[in-house]
Amino acid sequence: MPAETDPRFLRSREAILHAARELLLEKGPAAVTHAPVAERAGVGRATVYRHWPRPELLLVEAMATVPMPFFAEPTVPTRDWLRRELTAMAHQLDLDDVRAVATTLANTALWDEHMEARRAQFAGVLSERVTAALDDAQHRGELTLAIPGRNAAAALIGPLYYRSTIEHSPADPGLIESAIAALGSWSTD
Repeated sequence: MPAETDPRFLRSREAILHAARELLLEKGPAAVTHAPVAERAGVGRATVYRHWPRPELLLVEAMATVPMPFFAEPTVPTRDWLRRELTAMAHQLDLDDVRAVATTLANTALWDEHMEARRAQFAGVLSERVTAALDDAQHRGELTLAIPGRNAAAALIGPLYYRSTIEHSPADPGLIESAIAALGSWSTD
């Protein structure tokens, strides 16, 4: 019987994923490594390695089944909300595990259809949320966009991703403010 259809294989895989999700939600991305996940799932560490040879692959899988926390609930004023969301994202990208997941997802998506689907899902959610919030801000008169709303997520998140993954430096408040300002003209009310 192939491993992928063996009930024991499937049960251990689901137990591991469940444990990884719990740890992710309770303690954050840094907690999703082989040893704590194996302990939580009640399986041996070798079993976790068999399913996910690298911890960042397990983290990507766990993250794909947990709701995306960023840009989920816009508040007014939009500029302040963007600053808070981008700052939270920048802090996450400062974590080695999150940085590893972000680069692994982008890299592996080039040749793995499954990972490409996950990458597209993450990108789609972020883009839709940012676009909707900025469109609402524009309708309220808070902002006159200088770029199409569909490009806004890339314009906001791109500099943080670059700073984190290419430069291995934290995104400072000045970078975040510059990204927000580049979206267009903000009202001063």
